[in-house]
Amino acid sequence: MPGFEVFGAEERKHVNDVLESGILMRYGFDPMRNGHYKAQEFETQFAQKMGSDYCQLVSSGTAALTVALATAGIGAGDEVIMPTFTFVASFESIMAIGAVPVLVDIDDTLTLDPKAVEAAITSKTRCVMPVHMCGSMANLDALKAICDSNDLILLEDACQAVGGSYKGVMLGAYGDLGCFSFDFVKTITCGEGGGVITNNEQYAKRADQFQDHGHDHVGSDRGAEGHPFLGYNYRISELHAAVGLGQLEKFDQIINRQKEHYSIMREALSQVDGVNFRTVPEGGVENYSFLSFYMPTQQLAQEGHQKLGEAEVDACFYWYSNSWHYINGWEHLKNAKAMGGLNESIKAQLSTLANKDFSKSDHWMGRNISCLVKVGWTDDQVKERAATMQRVLQTQVNS
Repeated sequence: MPGFEVFGAEERKHVNDVLESGILMRYGFDPMRNGHYKAQEFETQFAQKMGSDYCQLVSSGTAALTVALATAGIGAGDEVIMPTFTFVASFESIMAIGAVPVLVDIDDTLTLDPKAVEAAITSKTRCVMPVHMCGSMANLDALKAICDSNDLILLEDACQAVGGSYKGVMLGAYGDLGCFSFDFVKTITCGEGGGVITNNEQYAKRADQFQDHGHDHVGSDRGAEGHPFLGYNYRISELHAAVGLGQLEKFDQIINRQKEHYSIMREALSQVDGVNFRTVPEGGVENYSFLSFYMPTQQLAQEGHQKLGEAEVDACFYWYSNSWHYINGWEHLKNAKAMGGLNESIKAQLSTLANKDFSKSDHWMGRNISCLVKVGWTDDQVKERAATMQRVLQTQVNS
């Protein structure tokens, strides 16, 4: 991770196909396309790769979450349970359709705590959104059981975990709907892009319509198409889809390389006294895009992160104080700082965040360091990096 490290001939070929036709838009202009439909090709290939019946390609991971929620009929006043550790897109997508984000604690998986989810369910709850942060997953069996018993949608945010799996099922394909990001720093990239997968034919049809202004895509005359539902513009361009097609050709290569580098680094850190690794639920396989571990104390994690930076070990993150990925930095959310008015249900829920006890999340986040796994490192570079990390952290623990 990220896929842009391996840009090459495959991406250029698909992009040149689009440029030679001159048709950058996904829909219409059929006689001019020279038979190239890059978004459709991506959807077919990606669905097969994920073991899913349907894929809808969209303009971003945020768009994917928004489309998936709307597809499931979630809207104004409905509550969606999400974790305290994620990217801001999670609550942005929920609020974009007028639904209410309900934030709950994570556990040692760095993802949703099923007990916290169960405790947060109300009569307004419609959906549970686990976010498979940094390449690994929540306890999906437990979450699915909760959703089944309460008639809730299980929506997997797998934007950071493409290529991981749970009990033989690709992440994103386990729930009712799964979402992915293909932005510039993801494991495979379109430059900008996202995708929704599902095995539900009705959801797939709705996603196809919602992401394109409600067009039903019936017939060959775009101007004469029907509009069974309101929608928005979350379309992807043919250029972005073309880049993604080139990346898909390298998908297995990227995942395998990540695993090799992850394994070298993990073996080195396993020798450091007091270091423990995030819990991966039984039957789960990470996508190896990050190595996430716990230091013995919060202070050692803070200091260790600083020392790694000083030792020029880049791309290591202390999420606890990160303004994008943990609730500690989301003052704009806690204070409901919107450009326009928010509905009363959202405002009421957000007003509880400032004083809500998230100490269980703090316990895990405060001790966590997550290090990006790059595919572009040489064997010597990753070994040197692993040795440096081991030395720095062991010195920090012993000090």
